[in-house]
Amino acid sequence: MQIADNTKILMFYEMKRIRMVQDHIESHYLQDEMKTPVHLCIGQEAVAVGACSALQKTDYISSNHRSHGHYLAKGGNLNNLIAELHCKMTGCSKGYGGSMHIVDTSVGHMGSSSIVGGGIPIGTGLGLAISMKQQNSVSVIFFGDGAADEGVLYESINFAILKKLPVIYILENNQWSVCSHVSSRQAGKNIFHHAPQKLLMTKKIDGNNVLEVYETVSEAVNFARKGYGPSFIECETYRILGHAGCASQDADGYRDLKEADEWKKKCPVNTFQEKLIQGNFLSIEDIENMESRIQAEIEDAFDFAQKSPLPPSHEMTNYLFK
Repeated sequence: MQIADNTKILMFYEMKRIRMVQDHIESHYLQDEMKTPVHLCIGQEAVAVGACSALQKTDYISSNHRSHGHYLAKGGNLNNLIAELHCKMTGCSKGYGGSMHIVDTSVGHMGSSSIVGGGIPIGTGLGLAISMKQQNSVSVIFFGDGAADEGVLYESINFAILKKLPVIYILENNQWSVCSHVSSRQAGKNIFHHAPQKLLMTKKIDGNNVLEVYETVSEAVNFARKGYGPSFIECETYRILGHAGCASQDADGYRDLKEADEWKKKCPVNTFQEKLIQGNFLSIEDIENMESRIQAEIEDAFDFAQKSPLPPSHEMTNYLFK
């Protein structure tokens, strides 16, 4: 698959932007101005950017508690994201959701859920709605290896196969479910990799290679738009920081630090940066200019969030299902 040079540079910019936003959140988290738990996606930027670069604005995504990267890669507004982390009414969920309940239908982000596996049936239902309305959209669901342990995944994929729904299930296998390694929870290769390709397109790929993610998801999107049904894509990656909060809040002793160091060497942002420099797509000066631009945007977003008002108490029961 030929990928245009400007597409590669744009994908790198988005990955760098997500990484710098995460770093900024992490460095400011203990100031306690962000009144929400945060689950950072440092190390997993290539999955979000590679997948969302293959989508159109009219396509949908459903996400999970670790969703900052998915939101920004789908075109979400940075000011609204940072305001949501501060629980301000200018946030993308009007300050009611916090980091784990991001939603912005204007860019096709149909919601993230703090319930492990909670986005899987929602995204499958979106696929059913697309099919019933005969739309040309696709529904992409991001979930982790902890959610892959849940029975709802098997029910949802079975239903999607039965109805040939345009749903793409993207498993971000970051190796850890809180403090439990995937090898202590799953026996061998995921069962869906044994499915007949005519029923379910399945791939297991390098989730730290943004170009491989982009190519594979593009193939799955074409598969879905042609009416062939769902796909299951496992992206191998790694959660560099702890489960939640900032680095200093990560519990000791549950993982070998050598393992984390080995994965840091495979950092998706740094390795892609090296490839682009070696291929003369970007210079060091180009990257420094990008970083300055992103840093200014981040500082503006935090300033916007801090100056934004809290939701008024009389609106406490608004936006609830009744």
